[in-house]
Amino acid sequence: MRVEILGCSGGIGGNGMRTTSLLVDGDILIDAGTGVGDLSLQRLAAIDHVFITHAHLDHIACLPLMIDSVGDMRSTPLTMHATPETLEIIRKHIFNWHIWPDFSVIPTPEQAFLRFATIEPGQTVRIGQRSITPLPAAHTVPAVGYHLRNDVSGASLAFTGDTSTCPPLWSALNQIGQLRHLIIEAAFANGERELALLSKHLCPSLLLDELQQLQSRPEVWVTHAKPGQLQQIADEIAAGSGPHRPRMLESGSILEC
Repeated sequence: MRVEILGCSGGIGGNGMRTTSLLVDGDILIDAGTGVGDLSLQRLAAIDHVFITHAHLDHIACLPLMIDSVGDMRSTPLTMHATPETLEIIRKHIFNWHIWPDFSVIPTPEQAFLRFATIEPGQTVRIGQRSITPLPAAHTVPAVGYHLRNDVSGASLAFTGDTSTCPPLWSALNQIGQLRHLIIEAAFANGERELALLSKHLCPSLLLDELQQLQSRPEVWVTHAKPGQLQQIADEIAAGSGPHRPRMLESGSILEC
């Protein structure tokens, strides 16, 4: 299983700053942030499934545009997987004929460009030889992370999505065998710890505290840093203690399981 990091920034601003999106084996997206916009039409058309963590714009910005761009190049609908709460938000506020057309009924309801599929935490979706299971998360809107498993090798990658402190997340992560990679956020520097708590994000000190609950030793990758605080966040993580030694994730990275 090959996971390409299309975007992992908490914002935009040049120098490879793209918001959240992970491309799995060329046909599955985890979130659809601005990093998706760098893909060619052919690569966009090859994506069959999009799993959304939550409805915030930095995680869905390119979803309406990619459907519009390649819907007529595909013979089957693109399937968007989300919890019922997230799906309702996206249908009400994006695919509503005011912000964007409802591609779940065009060009015709019988041959639409987009199909919605509901998921629930703990409910596994199997696509080929890969399993995708939503993980608990705690954010300002309904949100999940995802556990990606290579069913051949048994190796796994977990992505927390946007989250604050969340004990059920760590319980779920500690049940994953062969967890090779953990992608977890730290949106703010330590000087804005209170803002991180208010907006239900993590900062380096919160992240390092949370990681003490992780029993396995995967590679830990830090994502979603605000562009203007990126270096400070990286420095504060590097100065922290603990056995996991997180590193900053970069767009263009390839993680394999």
